[in-house]
Amino acid sequence: MLVVDRIVLREIRLALKEPFRISSGVVTERRIFLLELHDASGATTWAECVAGEHPNYSAETIDTAWDAIARWVAPRVLGARLDGPESVHSLLERDFRGHPMAKAAVEMGCWGLAATIEGVPLAQRIGGTRTRIPTGISLGIQKTPDALVERARAAYAQGYRKIKLKIAPGSDVAFVRAVREALGAEVHLMADANSAYRLADADHLAQLDAFDLIMIEQPLGQDDLVRHAQLQRRLRTPICLDESITSVDRAEDMIALGSGKIVNIKPGRVGGFTVSRAIHDLCERSGIPVWCGGMLESGVGRAYNVALASFANFKLPGDLSPSARYWERDVVIPEWTMDAEGMVTVPRSQPGIGVAVDVDRVDALTVRTQTLARTAARPAGAAA
Repeated sequence: MLVVDRIVLREIRLALKEPFRISSGVVTERRIFLLELHDASGATTWAECVAGEHPNYSAETIDTAWDAIARWVAPRVLGARLDGPESVHSLLERDFRGHPMAKAAVEMGCWGLAATIEGVPLAQRIGGTRTRIPTGISLGIQKTPDALVERARAAYAQGYRKIKLKIAPGSDVAFVRAVREALGAEVHLMADANSAYRLADADHLAQLDAFDLIMIEQPLGQDDLVRHAQLQRRLRTPICLDESITSVDRAEDMIALGSGKIVNIKPGRVGGFTVSRAIHDLCERSGIPVWCGGMLESGVGRAYNVALASFANFKLPGDLSPSARYWERDVVIPEWTMDAEGMVTVPRSQPGIGVAVDVDRVDALTVRTQTLARTAARPAGAAA
């Protein structure tokens, strides 16, 4: 039985080691939204909402998600007598549209809380089986092809199993060509456009076929499955959909229309673990490989991504870079690391999310906080 009686919301600020540029903007400092969940039994865990500062990747932002959790998400969960985390998704979906990142933060936190209470690792609690996960790196848009080559070479030398190159009009074909020529045919490369192109750019994007990429991720608009299907018919390179896949229904539509051949499952984007598992299972049945992307999470959010990526059909390396890739110092102990073979180890020797939160560091970085508690009108054990 799970009874969440308190959720503490915190915003912290973490400066990136270097600016991270994609087609829709540049991030130099990450506003990170952490949640601390407390069960009536005394157990606690941490979770993270992955919404960004601006509505460029998603309509949600850290500020809209904070408001949604405080006003609508948390009140549905606090004090509810839950058979387990499996019941949280349906509780949050009933007569409640949108806000998947806000919902995911609490839903996934309930999975982490359940794993802590039951004394099992999070990956095991959600059904993951793998113990090590191949890891890729995402390289932001650089000023010149030579600058991108330098970073790609360094990433390959570190052991990353896949190198993702962010692209945008004017920073695409020549940049990808330079990296392919510098690193050779054996290195696994992909491009990520973050919806920077239109169908009218199909002939231009087709030039990327020459570089034997694993995929081109989200070239067109986030809502446009039809034009992605038209583009996929004109490309040899597989299209991977990210922003377009927000539900199981959207994944089904992608498969039916032929809009893509790979899916990037970000649990925060789709509303949490319940939907992520359903999309994974659908894609596995349909022969569609999946992988887990990143959202510049702290080590808390990384814990949930690593657990999800331990499912069998996550066949491609995920964006699960070590903590040191982005931060001078993370907020978890131990920090996330990668071995020389480009693999991240799934924590399976301790219960819960697999890392401890450095509370003193979080306290020092906190710029706002809000405590949401069960009200007297809804005592522990009351039906949802």
